[in-house]
Amino acid sequence: MSVLSPSGPELFTQDLYCYDANNAGTAAMTDTLRADMRASALEENQSAVSWAAVAAGGVAAASLTLVLLAFGAGMGFSSVSPWSNSGISGETFKIAAGVYLIVAAMLSSTIGGYIAGRLRTKWIGVHSEEVAFRDTAHGFLAWAFATVLGAAVLGAAATYLVGGVATGAAQNAGQAESASQSTGAAEYFVDMLFRPDPATPAPAQAGADPAVRREIGRILLRSLRDNRDLPPPDRTYTAQMVAARTGINQAEADKRVAAVVTEAKAAADDARKAAAKLALWLTAAMLIGAFAASLAAIEGGQLRDGTWRGVIWARNYRAQRTG
Repeated sequence: MSVLSPSGPELFTQDLYCYDANNAGTAAMTDTLRADMRASALEENQSAVSWAAVAAGGVAAASLTLVLLAFGAGMGFSSVSPWSNSGISGETFKIAAGVYLIVAAMLSSTIGGYIAGRLRTKWIGVHSEEVAFRDTAHGFLAWAFATVLGAAVLGAAATYLVGGVATGAAQNAGQAESASQSTGAAEYFVDMLFRPDPATPAPAQAGADPAVRREIGRILLRSLRDNRDLPPPDRTYTAQMVAARTGINQAEADKRVAAVVTEAKAAADDARKAAAKLALWLTAAMLIGAFAASLAAIEGGQLRDGTWRGVIWARNYRAQRTG
C-alpha cells in the first residue's frame, strides 16, 4: 500500500500558500517591531516625570493644608476656655489635635496626589505595571513638594495658627510647661522663690532687684538645661538670697528652693513629653499623607487613561499597553 504525495500543480499550490502565510507572519512581526521601536524612541526622548503635574499637586496640597490648619485653629480656640469647668482638658486637646493633624494631612495629600496623577503627561507604549509605578511616584513627589513648600513658604503662617491654639490650650489647662523653657517662664519660678511670707515682717531689703532676679533665673535655667540638681554653692547662695529678701529663716528658704526646683523640673518634663508626642503625631501624619498621595495618584492616572480599576483592585490593572 503506497501513500500518495502531492506532485505537479498541487505541490506548487501548497508551496505558494505556505509562502504567503510566512510572508504575512513576517510582515506582522515586522510591523510590531517597528511599533515597539517607535515607542521606545519616543519613550527615550520623553521624561518619565511630569513636573508640571507634580508642582500643581504639591501647591494644591500645601494650600489645602493651610486651609485645614486655619479651620483647626478656629475649632481649637472654640474648644478651650479660661474657666475651670468649661472647655476640654489639656490632655484631650492634645489627642484631638494629633488626630486632626493626621486627618488634615490625609485629605490634603489625597487631593494633591489625585491632581498630580490626573494631570500628568500621557505615556505612549509603556507597560501597565510601569504606569502604576510612575503614578505612585508622581503622588509621592507631589507630597514631597507640598511638604518642602509648606516648610519653606507657609511655615510661618502654620506656626502662628498652631502656636496660637497651643497657647490657648495651655492657659486652659493651667500648665506652664511650654513656657518653662524660656526666660519668661523662669520668671514665674523666681516669683515663687521671692514671694514674701505674710506672717513674717518684711525685712529692710524686701523683694529682689532686677539684677538678683536675673541671676537666680539663670541659675534655675542652667539646672533645667543640664537636667541636674542645683550645685551646693548655687543652692546655698539662692537660699541666702531668698532668706534675706523674704524674711524667712535659712532652713525655710532652703526648703522653698528645693520645692521650686522640683516643680520647675516637673514642668520642664511635661513640656518634653508634650513635644515628643507632638513630634510623633507629626511623623504619623506625614507618613500617612505620603501613602494617601501615592494611592490617589494611581486613581488619577487610571482615570486619566480610561483604565480605572480602583486602588483596591489594582491587580486587575493589567492592560499590556496603555496610554
